[in-house]
Amino acid sequence: MPKPNPAQTPDRRPTIVLVGHGMVGQRFLEAAVERGLAASHRIVVLCEEPRPAYDRVQLTSYFSGRTPDELSLTDRAFLDEHGIELYVDEPAESFDRAAKTVTARSGRVLTYDTLVLATGSYPFVPPVPGKDAAGCFVYRTIEDLLAIEEYAKKHATTGAVVGGGLLGLEAAGALRGLGLATHVVEFAPRLMPVQVDEGGGAALLRTITGMGLTVHTGTGTQEIVTGEDGAVSAMKLSDGSELATDLVVFSAGVRPRDQLAREHGLAVGERGGITVDERCRTSDPDVYAIGECAQAVDGRVYGLVAPGYEMAQTAAAAIAAEEASFTGADLSTKLKLLGVDVASFGDAHGTAEGCLDVVYSDSRSGTYKKLVIGAGGELLGGILVGDAEAYGLLRPLTGTVPPLPAEQLVLPEGAGAPVALGPESLPGHAVICSCHNVTKDAIQACATLPEVKKCTKAGTGCGSCVKVIGRLLPQSGDTGLCGCFAQTRQELYEIVRVLRITSFRALLDGHGREAARGGEGCEVCKPAVGSIIASLAPTIGAEGYVLDGEQAALQDTNDHFLANLQRNGSYSVVPRIPGGEITPDKLIVIGEVARDFGLYTKITGGQRIDLFGARVEQLPMIWTRLVDAGFESGHAYGKALRTVKSCVGQTWCRYGVQDSVRMAIDLELRYRGLRAPHKLKSAVSGCARECAEAQSKDFGVIATASGWNLYVGGNGGATPRHADLLAQDLGDAELVRLIDRFLMFYIRTADRLERTAAWLERIDGGLDHVRDVVVHDSLGICAELEALMADHVTHYRDEWAETLDDPERLARFVSFVNAPGVPDPTVGFVPERDQIKPDLPLLSISPRPLEGASQ
Repeated sequence: MPKPNPAQTPDRRPTIVLVGHGMVGQRFLEAAVERGLAASHRIVVLCEEPRPAYDRVQLTSYFSGRTPDELSLTDRAFLDEHGIELYVDEPAESFDRAAKTVTARSGRVLTYDTLVLATGSYPFVPPVPGKDAAGCFVYRTIEDLLAIEEYAKKHATTGAVVGGGLLGLEAAGALRGLGLATHVVEFAPRLMPVQVDEGGGAALLRTITGMGLTVHTGTGTQEIVTGEDGAVSAMKLSDGSELATDLVVFSAGVRPRDQLAREHGLAVGERGGITVDERCRTSDPDVYAIGECAQAVDGRVYGLVAPGYEMAQTAAAAIAAEEASFTGADLSTKLKLLGVDVASFGDAHGTAEGCLDVVYSDSRSGTYKKLVIGAGGELLGGILVGDAEAYGLLRPLTGTVPPLPAEQLVLPEGAGAPVALGPESLPGHAVICSCHNVTKDAIQACATLPEVKKCTKAGTGCGSCVKVIGRLLPQSGDTGLCGCFAQTRQELYEIVRVLRITSFRALLDGHGREAARGGEGCEVCKPAVGSIIASLAPTIGAEGYVLDGEQAALQDTNDHFLANLQRNGSYSVVPRIPGGEITPDKLIVIGEVARDFGLYTKITGGQRIDLFGARVEQLPMIWTRLVDAGFESGHAYGKALRTVKSCVGQTWCRYGVQDSVRMAIDLELRYRGLRAPHKLKSAVSGCARECAEAQSKDFGVIATASGWNLYVGGNGGATPRHADLLAQDLGDAELVRLIDRFLMFYIRTADRLERTAAWLERIDGGLDHVRDVVVHDSLGICAELEALMADHVTHYRDEWAETLDDPERLARFVSFVNAPGVPDPTVGFVPERDQIKPDLPLLSISPRPLEGASQ
């Protein structure tokens, strides 16, 4: 039966009204459901923002390509299943404690039995002249980011961030990512003054200034100067200097949003924050406050998400008449700011009487580690900058005497006695996930990481505990690729290479598990082996064309038609544009093809042009015209090299020191078509300003006055990773030689579907080992790696050109084998912004509204 509509059928259950739907508000809803409150109560949510709860901790990842939808924490099915009514863009304007009603901005009046305030905080903007000028922003919501992005693209080349704390450095990273020359102004004498000490601040400063940012510490903002148009033109600082800037982001801390409570007689703290007891109840027992708007019983307002989650759980438990209390929280934190790991935990600044510091500092590598040790030898806290790998193990040891001397815990590997500290040394009550307060015992009650995340939520917050969780879980003795092969992908690669096996059938029957021999393989091993054979094809004498014979059956859907399958069953066409350089004539051809076939056209972040909306039977006709014009496949569909981006370099740019376009073209043409465990992306920047974003790529190149610096293991997307410097000041030939070796060593040793970023972190010895192998030839295999790449370069053939030359290969490009001339009737389009978009109603997809879940 359909659920009753609250607007039509009176709901006589007690009502909980939640004001605010941020991360803490969403956690309250989850905790309420876990305790059965959604069944016993009507739950209504008033959300001020135009979108439901999203991951504010990962807000900056928007500038790395993560969409607002991907940041969302709200599952529509969760709301529907539990009958939770959510109203977005509908803040609470007032509430009447006597009548127990809440009035929203639209005039909607809700009666409550229990009111929960989760109104969060607001950015503090210093009261300086000009703070409201055009070009001034705060950094708090997705809407703030969208506004900053739009203004920066149209009006700014230089940006300044007021505040050098956590959010300030996040904002600085965002401005840098938008291509702005970026300044950070911090009133304190060091960056991140709350989290790190003088030594940690110095290490952080050296690393950040080395990235091209300008940092002004020990000075404040006195005035925002505007031009004749009323927009920002400069900042006057308290040291008497003036800083030219087109855009200002205020990130000088936050203040609790307690105005609604103040206006209606609830008690608030002297410095702000709605005062609550250990059950998170306010001075009105029917009103609760959680998160950044609340002042806890210890007199603190907590600005981190983990304490907010604990308060949400405490309030839900109190409403459900369960025992729970919140009396304070751990302020430990671990972040990656501008690619730099920063962590602090416990008594990081050593305020305890009689404590001592154990410090390791290496200014060359930007590493700073400090442990605070109590008089009895117990670990009280610490600060880690540049290398925070040990955070997940050190933080749970806080308050205990570590099993190893403190000196061994801060020294880098190889600099002291062997360090054997691991998760097994932690007591069972040690909190592994501080975001959700999950202990080692609770984690070890589960068998797999997905089970841990589902049952305990550990690993779903900031993510810093995931590595430790993995080491706490049972380790399977079977490391085989799948149920068909007992060998790993690396072992299968060596078998294929050494024995020159050219078919999946021969590999499965000769080296598969006994029960799998004679079978068809599975969806894990078929594409993995297909990729191995394709990457080794010239060397082992296999057919290099991926759709010939048995190889065709091994391919993923995208490879099967040499095009990316889109959500409505159509395909995209992506011709290769090496280095992003294209002639006007070729640009016109792309435009004519898109026009003649009615394709949606989009310029990508990889400096090429995507054409969407092609039916499968149209692909050969489209590619005939593109190949005739000199285009090749861009391999957007395959686990292969995608693009090598470039800036214009010294040819055009006044800052360029090398010809980045030429180098990008040379690299893209050299590695085009190279099949790998996962996709490969690259970029070449002509100077240290890094316009091509080379340090977010699998292999990136940055020009120097003396040659080229090579970075490896970078990654954008949902799990960004800053690339590591492999070698510097290389000549052209040496650069290409090292990239050849690096790529072939990665292809040889990576796991299935493992990006270079994950591979570099997983492989024994990490970057140092890869450098030893690739640069110093420690394994004596570099000549072999170079020969493998030479074979690839010599035997490269464009897949689409080969397809068009063979009628048998063309025969596969039909929607229906038994009716080759009939198009798929479910593939349809509707107009939008003078182009097309998929007509999804044809696929019977009907999104449901978030507001009023039962409507």
